[in-house]
Parts: sequence; structure tokens; C-alpha cells
Amino acid sequence: MDADPPQLDDHLEPFRVSVNQILTTVNKLEKQVTEVEQFYESTDNVQGNNSKGGSLAKEKGREKHITGTKKPLQDASHTEASSAKRMQELMRQFSTILRQITQHKWAWPFMDPVDVEGLGLHDYYEIIDKPMDFGTIKSKMEAKDGTGYNNVREIYADVRLIFKNAMKYNNEKNDVHVMAKTLLEKFEEKWLQLLPKVAEEEKRQLEEEAQAQLDIQLALETTYANKAKDISTELCEIDMHLKSLKEMVIQQCRALDIIAETNPMFQPSSTEDVVLDLDAQSDYTLWRLKAFVKDSLEEQVKVNAGAGINPNDNPDDKKNKKRRDSGDSSGKTNPKRKKLSTL
Repeated sequence: MDADPPQLDDHLEPFRVSVNQILTTVNKLEKQVTEVEQFYESTDNVQGNNSKGGSLAKEKGREKHITGTKKPLQDASHTEASSAKRMQELMRQFSTILRQITQHKWAWPFMDPVDVEGLGLHDYYEIIDKPMDFGTIKSKMEAKDGTGYNNVREIYADVRLIFKNAMKYNNEKNDVHVMAKTLLEKFEEKWLQLLPKVAEEEKRQLEEEAQAQLDIQLALETTYANKAKDISTELCEIDMHLKSLKEMVIQQCRALDIIAETNPMFQPSSTEDVVLDLDAQSDYTLWRLKAFVKDSLEEQVKVNAGAGINPNDNPDDKKNKKRRDSGDSSGKTNPKRKKLSTL
């Protein structure tokens, strides 16, 4: 008694598994392609921001998840640390100037915030937009919560503001105006002595930040170029795999055509498996089928080798082998009935 032919699901399972694997890979590649496209689309914007003084800290936050930028980011952090130390030294030198000014005998009106209410200066805040005093400057210089000064020029601007406010609110004959003008002149003289060092450090910082941003950008471009190359390689492999599946389908259709040529009664259905009685086929048909199967298998080996596919990875190959072995061992007692796909 003949064994029941394999179900259609079993017959299509290898195709279904292969197609699902391809879809999974394609979905992954689509996400990678989108990521690469977004990088190159944003490159011009990033370069534009950098040319306008974009922050290196923003670049770090944006690219810290990219492996290829690890070393450039480490180098940038080291450079920033060195720059911060040099700026601290400039601030120390500026503190010396500040101490000399605050120790002057005319500095006392400017040491603390103006007592607006106590002095009855009801129009003070109408004239002065931003009050400033040495006590406020000292506190900001010592701040550790990130609200302090970032560089020497910021401190310089606030010191000038102290004297400019006093000169603006008080008329030229007022003692406070005269004291502020005198101290401002002394302060400017001392500042001019430090200014060349400040300008040199600012120039160096700009050059270092520009170089760090360039290194990060080059590392990113290399990373994404390699990613694009990998995507292209995987797409080629998928294309080869699809060609392999297409060839398998075409070959099965050709086999049906061979049988139909010599057997007009043979009318296979496209919705179910085809089961053949080999004893009912002519010698010529069997010879052509044998030659076709041999050529197909050789061609399949070539296609799989080109696509990097290992047929042993498909568990259904073992099932098909068992079916063929079972069919061979029962050939003496059962009619020679074979599923076409196992020829």
C-alpha cells in the first residue's frame, strides 16, 4: 500500500523558511540604510554648525554611541582637559590683578551690592540694567555647580561693569564716579599686560576644537562608509539567494514539462504536490528526468557556492533524504511512486 504523499506545507517549508530569513535580513538592512542616509544628510548641517562655533560637547553627545569615534572622542576629552588647566592658570593670574584692584583705598564702594533701599536710590534699577560688585564676582569665581565663569574674558567684562555702572549712575563730579573712573583706568592697564596670553589661549582653543571636530567627523565618515560597504555585500548575498530560490522553482516547472510532453494525460495541479508512478513513465521520459535532475543538482551546487549557502543548514534536507531512502528500500514491493520534488 502506497504511503501518503507529503503534505503541501512540508513541501513548501524550505521555501517559506528561506523567504522569512530573507525578509528578516532585509528589514535589518533597511534600518541600517536609513541610519546611513540620515548621517550623510545631516553632515552638511553639522559642518555648518561647527563653522559657526558649534560646541564639541554637542558632538560628543551625538556620536558617543558610534564605535569608530571612541578614540577621537578620547583625544578630544584629553585636549579639553589640557585647555581647562591652561585657562585655570590664566584665571589665577587674573585673580592677582583683581586682588590689587580690590585692595586699593578707593575700592570699598564696589565690594558689595549697592544698598538701593538704604541709600534711597529709587531710580537705580531704572538706570542700571545689571548691577555688579566684587563680592558677586568672587562668589561666581568660586562656584562649583557649573554656574561659574568659563573664561577670563567673562570676569573681565563683569569687573568693567562694576565701574561702568558707577560712572553711569553718578555724575562726573560725584566722588563715586571719580573713584570708579580711576580704578577702571588702573584695571585696564593691568588687563593689557595679560591680554596677549588670553588672546593666544583663545586662538589655541579654537584650533584644537576645530581639529577635534574634524577628527570626529572623519572617524564617522569612515564608520558609515564601512557600514555602507557591508550593507552592499549583504544585499549581493540576498540577491544570489533569491536567484537560487527562483532557479529551484523554475527547475520544478521544467520537470513537469518533460513529463507532459510524452504523457498527454498528465495534468499536474498548481495547488498540490505531484506524485508520480515511475513504472507508468516511458524509458525516454525517465532518461530525460534523470539527466534533468543531474544537471539541476550540479547547477544548484554552483549557485549555492556563489551565494555562500550551505545546503546542510536546512533540516528538511535530512527529512528528504530519509524519504528517498525509504522509497528505495520499498521499491521491490511497492509501485515506484515518487514525489517529483525529490527526483
